[in-house]
Amino acid sequence: MNNFDDVKLFGLPAEKGRWLLIPLGIIVLLCLGTAYSWSIFRNTIEKSLEVGATESLLPFTILLVVFSILMPITGFYIEKIGPRLITAVGAIVMGIGYATSGLVNNIPLLTITYGIIAGAGVGIVYGVPIAVNAKWFPDKKGLAVGTTVIGFGLSPLVTAPLAKNLIAANGDKGWQPTLIIFGIAFTLIILAIAPVMKYPPREWQPAGWTPPVKLSESESKISTPLLKSLRFYGLWLCFTIGTFAGLAAIGIASPVGTEIIGLDKNTAASAVSLFAVFNGLGRPLFGWLADKYKPKNAAIISYVLIIIASIMMLSTTKGAIATYLVAFSLIYLALGGWLAIGPTSTLILFRSQDYAKNYGVVFTAFGMGALLGTLIVGNIRDIFGNYLPFFNVTIGLSIIGIILAVFLLKRKD
Repeated sequence: MNNFDDVKLFGLPAEKGRWLLIPLGIIVLLCLGTAYSWSIFRNTIEKSLEVGATESLLPFTILLVVFSILMPITGFYIEKIGPRLITAVGAIVMGIGYATSGLVNNIPLLTITYGIIAGAGVGIVYGVPIAVNAKWFPDKKGLAVGTTVIGFGLSPLVTAPLAKNLIAANGDKGWQPTLIIFGIAFTLIILAIAPVMKYPPREWQPAGWTPPVKLSESESKISTPLLKSLRFYGLWLCFTIGTFAGLAAIGIASPVGTEIIGLDKNTAASAVSLFAVFNGLGRPLFGWLADKYKPKNAAIISYVLIIIASIMMLSTTKGAIATYLVAFSLIYLALGGWLAIGPTSTLILFRSQDYAKNYGVVFTAFGMGALLGTLIVGNIRDIFGNYLPFFNVTIGLSIIGIILAVFLLKRKD
C-alpha cells in the first residue's frame, strides 16, 4: 500500500488537518443557506414592489427548484473539473445573482436574478464541501457529512438577524442593498475557502482504517434498478411531502409571526433564527433514527411532528407566541430531518455503490416540494387572506405520507 505519511493539510498531517475542512465546509454552506432567511425579506419586498404573497414567494421558490436541479448535475462534473474550480465558479455565479437582485425593481427580474442565477450558484457549490469531506473521512463519513450539512440549516441563525438589521438600516427598500452586501460578502468568503476544497490523493486512507469488504457480484445484483423500484417512488413522494411542508414554512415563518401572532418584525426575525436551530438539529437526529430504526419509522415520526404542529397552528390565536414557536420549531425539525432521511434512506434502500447518482435523482423531490409548497401557500394567503388554511393541507399530506412510508419504504419491493 502507498505511504501517504507526507500528505499535509493546513501544514498538519492529513489525519489532523482534515478536521479543519469540516468547519470550513460549514461556513460555505452557511453562506449558501441564506435562502432560508427569505421570509425576512418578504414583508419589505411586498410593500416596496406592491405585490402579494404568491409573487413575493416566487424568487425563493425558483431558487430552491434551480438549486435542486443543479446540485445533482454538478455532482457528475466534480471529478472531471475538480472541487476547487467548481466552488469558485459557483461562488461567483451566486454572488452575481445576489448583487443583481439588489438592482432590480420587479418580481420577474428578481425571479431571474435571485431565483435562477443565485439558485444556480447555490446548486453548483452545495455538493462540493459534502463530497470533499466524505472523501477525507472514509472512516467517519456519517459524522463528517452530517456535521457539514448543519451549516445550511443553521444559516438563518446568523443571516436572519444580519438581514433584519441591514434592511432596517437602509430604509423602505432596504432589501436591495442588503442583497448586494450579501452577494459581495458571501462570494469573497467562499472564494477564500475554495483553494482548500480538494480531494485526498487517490487510494489515501486514514492509518489503521480498513475499507469495508465490497459486496460479492451476486449480492450486488440483488437490488432492483432505481427507476424500476416502487421504493424509489415511495421515497421520492415521501421526500416531496416532507419538504413541501418545511420549505413553505420557511417562506412564511416571519409573516405568520407578524400577521397572525402579532409579533413585531424584530421578534419575528429572532424567531426565524430559533427555528434554524431545529432545522440543523433535525439532520443528525433523523439520520440516526433512519439508520437505527429504519427509514420507514423515521419518516412516520417526521409526519407525526408536522401533524401536531399543524393542529397547533389551526388552533392558534393572536398573542399565542408559545404555540407559534413550538409549532414552527417542530416543522423546521421535520424539514431538517428530511435532509437526512433522504440520503440515509437512499444508502439503505438501494445499492451503496450507486449512491451518488441515486441521491441526485431522489433529491429532485426537494425541488418539487419547494415548488408546490411555496406556490400553494402563497395562493392560500391571497385567496383566504391568511396562512392558516395551509395547515389543513399539511395534515392531509402527512397522513398520505404515513401510508406511503408504511407500504413502500421497505428493503424489498
